[in-house]
Amino acid sequence: MYDFRKEFLFYGPVSDLVPSTPVFEMYPFGFTTMANALHQQGYKVRIINLASMMLNDPRLDVDKLLSRLKADVFGIDLHWLPHAQGSLEVAKIIKRLHPESKVLFGGFSSSYYHQELMQYDQVDLVLRGDSTEVPIVELFNALEGKGDLGHVQNLTWKDEDGVHVNPLTFVPEDLDYLDIDYGWIVRSVIRHRDLEGFKPFKDWDRYPLTVAFTVRGCSVRCAVCGGSCAAMKNFLGRSRPAFRSPEKVAEDISNVESFLKAPVFLVGDLRQGGKQYAERFYKRINELGVKNKIILELFTPAPEDFFRDAQKNLDSYAIEFSPDSHDEVVRRALGRNFDTASMERSVRHALDHGSERFDLFFMIGLPQQTKQSALDSAAYAKRLYEVVGNDKRLFVFTSPLAPFLDPGSMAFEEPDKLGYISLARTLEEHRARLLSPSWKYVLSYETKWMTRDDIASVSYDAADVLNRVRFECGQINEDELKDRLGRTDQARQMMHQIDEVVKITDLSAKTEAFAQLKRRSEELMDSTICQKGELEWSGGSMIKSAPRALLGLIRNGRRK
Repeated sequence: MYDFRKEFLFYGPVSDLVPSTPVFEMYPFGFTTMANALHQQGYKVRIINLASMMLNDPRLDVDKLLSRLKADVFGIDLHWLPHAQGSLEVAKIIKRLHPESKVLFGGFSSSYYHQELMQYDQVDLVLRGDSTEVPIVELFNALEGKGDLGHVQNLTWKDEDGVHVNPLTFVPEDLDYLDIDYGWIVRSVIRHRDLEGFKPFKDWDRYPLTVAFTVRGCSVRCAVCGGSCAAMKNFLGRSRPAFRSPEKVAEDISNVESFLKAPVFLVGDLRQGGKQYAERFYKRINELGVKNKIILELFTPAPEDFFRDAQKNLDSYAIEFSPDSHDEVVRRALGRNFDTASMERSVRHALDHGSERFDLFFMIGLPQQTKQSALDSAAYAKRLYEVVGNDKRLFVFTSPLAPFLDPGSMAFEEPDKLGYISLARTLEEHRARLLSPSWKYVLSYETKWMTRDDIASVSYDAADVLNRVRFECGQINEDELKDRLGRTDQARQMMHQIDEVVKITDLSAKTEAFAQLKRRSEELMDSTICQKGELEWSGGSMIKSAPRALLGLIRNGRRK
């Protein structure tokens, strides 16, 4: 929400399980690949993480900063729908300060709502699809007079004749065309003397986390996911996943390592590309001598051989897995068709075969899920800890599905069929919800089994259950337990206080009441129901990687 520094909003636990703060200041990885594509064609490009800069400098004059920027095109991400309000407000400021410049939107949510975006005066262009590196070069060439906007792939645009929707024709079948050059980012930081603007999220310099993509698209049909195979087919034109060759992925990770000693999150389950995909990946990783920790993602339970191969071929690895519920009925309604026993075996096999940690995530707000089922998922953590002998490398988390249902997901497109009650359909309805005073009111859905009040209250109750389990299993000490229970209790109280303020009819009195609550709500902004620090991956700060980055630049320059 813009401006989060002035307006009141109790964010609650909506970002407890992602690296960013509840401001959602993390920009999509596509920024780097698009910037590289434009840079290779001679265009001057700069990434500025405005939200991160505002978080780290409460006195930052946004108008002054943006007025100093000179650009023919300003690109703004509306990839994740929580950016609906902030992205449009920033676009409005840019259009006021730079009326002759074009404002370009992109991302999953922009693609879904591309025609509605054209109704906003501050938006000129939208690039649709999950891969826009080639279309963005076509667009810039056309804007320079080297082509026709009508021929730019995936582009929605408007002129005096109205809105034009070009065909969604650039949907690459593989990702090897991408030029992923982390050296460009390092050089840009030096050129602009601006690490803050390039940081993917607020505390990235303290614990850098990088990513490598194996795939765009998905082979799994999770009901609440806007990136599922059903969603990709229906509104992004992708009928099957597009893979990056395993050799290229390994080289991407090696590229990261030449600049940063930091964990690399490998996006996409390695098994999606078939058994040979993983074998080829490991072969190239070993040839390159990669030492950085690699975080592997599981979509379904994996057999023991998977973890044995990871231990044999990787210097250091960890696992992230989101079964979402302990309840097989809920999981199957969600589209996760595996049994609980195989999930337990995967956790045990991973820790037996050298995984440095295993993060497992449960979610609240799912089809067929009752309040009791959500609480039982948290209690089930005790069984998981028993399976692995209370191994401290296992981390179990729980969090609500918040704040929105993903547009394009089956739950969004067919809410009645899956038991959802949709409270927001249009982009404008989602934008307006983000101005609500509490995360509970921002929620865009209820289910046949839980109201918004139920989802909010059980999120805190489940967190308490999980924290007590972790204490009983020796994962946290008594002081940590008291602190966590205290935070959830304060968050509950804050939510109830907001409910009372909402009832005040006098506008000035209501504004004053929210102002009094604001400071305390900000103190509860992070780690509301989970200890966010547990998500941090060891690897050293950006400062420790500075010499490596400089050497990487030198080596990179020699290769070029």
